[in-house]
Amino acid sequence: MPSQNRVDATFTDLPLQRLADAALQRTTDFRVQHADFRLERIRSQDITLRDATLEGASDQERLGFAVRVILDGTWGFASTDVLTPDAAVHTAEEAVRVAQVSSPMNSERIALAPEPTYDDAVWVSAYDVDPFGVAMPEKIALLGDWSARLLGADGVDHVSAALQQVQENKFYADSAGTSTIQQRVRLYPVLEAYGTDAASGGFDSMRTLAPPVGRGWEYLTDTGWDWDAELAELPQLLAEKLAAPSVEPGRYDLVVDPSNLWLTIHESIGHATELDRALGYEANYAGTSFATLDNLGSLQYGSPALSVTADRTVEHGLATIGYDDEGTQTQRWDLIRDGVLVGYQVDRRMAPLLGLERSNGCAYADSPSHIPIQRMANVSIEPAEGGPSTEDLIGRVERGIYVVGDKSWSIDMQRYNFQFTGQRFFRIENGRLAGQLRDVAYQATTTDFWGALEATGGPQTWVLGGAFNCGKAQPGQIAPVSHGCPSVLCRDIRILNTASESGR
Repeated sequence: MPSQNRVDATFTDLPLQRLADAALQRTTDFRVQHADFRLERIRSQDITLRDATLEGASDQERLGFAVRVILDGTWGFASTDVLTPDAAVHTAEEAVRVAQVSSPMNSERIALAPEPTYDDAVWVSAYDVDPFGVAMPEKIALLGDWSARLLGADGVDHVSAALQQVQENKFYADSAGTSTIQQRVRLYPVLEAYGTDAASGGFDSMRTLAPPVGRGWEYLTDTGWDWDAELAELPQLLAEKLAAPSVEPGRYDLVVDPSNLWLTIHESIGHATELDRALGYEANYAGTSFATLDNLGSLQYGSPALSVTADRTVEHGLATIGYDDEGTQTQRWDLIRDGVLVGYQVDRRMAPLLGLERSNGCAYADSPSHIPIQRMANVSIEPAEGGPSTEDLIGRVERGIYVVGDKSWSIDMQRYNFQFTGQRFFRIENGRLAGQLRDVAYQATTTDFWGALEATGGPQTWVLGGAFNCGKAQPGQIAPVSHGCPSVLCRDIRILNTASESGR
């Protein structure tokens, strides 16, 4: 549920409706089929420390608006950072001119799925304390204290700390009568400890597992994550990793923790079920998709234990919003049900191509100067109701590996062949953890990996992970997105040794 916070008055005091009225009224003179106006303010603040000393701090703000039109079935788009009615009229005229020039070259006429209108709708994300209301010295002091704790531990040579924070405000109005104003905040704290092994001279690191979230400052101080516990165990985990033996390549059963699995979901399911990729409209940032439209309703994506939803409404999700950048009220829907592909992520342009009566709310632009494109919802695996704990899943494995935390990854242009590493790998012997391993990567095709899914953990294992920096399109846009998942057990997965010839 959205919080009861109010939209920042410094945003609502801007001449939002006056600018929208000027732009949209001018577009009517050209008899456009559709017009929308989107004004955004995006505030970001980044803080970095090295060895408990401030290394850098920056504040940025982007403010501007865009006008988008459909004229004779062709898109037109223009934007500016000049917030005056005259500029709004000029920007509307420029968007129309773009459509007029582009129309003779357009071989596929644009039609938008219908959407109910929403008059003066207001939505604010769920958080308690706006991080932009917290003083910079307080933030630096907290990160410095955490860093000093780690530096004081045996075996820790260096510590890096970083905090990313974003406050995003959007005002949207269109020619159909919809008007929305929204505010959401998100933040991502990370600490990483570095050390060396005296015996081998090896160097490595261990990073916190706390995911980025659509929450406020309370995430670092009061609720949502046990920072004391994580910081306390990090030095010992690093020491064990430095002394751990290198993995023997082969095939192993895997228990995968949510802190690692979210990225596998993102790359092999999230991107693969974007309809623009499946139809070949989008081929940037690792390509299109093997999950083409002719597979809908028939592709055995994984085992019957795999059910995946797309959700732009889940509390604290990074892609959670009330209304997307086309005025569509956001929703939750199925992508994979009992292992079978049953849905895609679409915007209002893509929905008619799938035969849908309306969009499922996946339009997003990362700045006022970019046109909205189809972007990923919070794509998540459902836990098994009454399902096992992570310890129970480990107990089912005679010879395997428990994978924790994300690191590097690689996937092909069809979202089909992939390889993932992680932060921590633990050997499983006869149902028990038996120390850490190094140099581990798991490799599979998407359908083989998810087909090897034997069991998902219960709701008590489910965690909402994610990233601030999902890339797509040309020119490139960056979007935040979350992925929830339980711990899972996958059988007989190929393991490579990344330090050996067989791992190359």
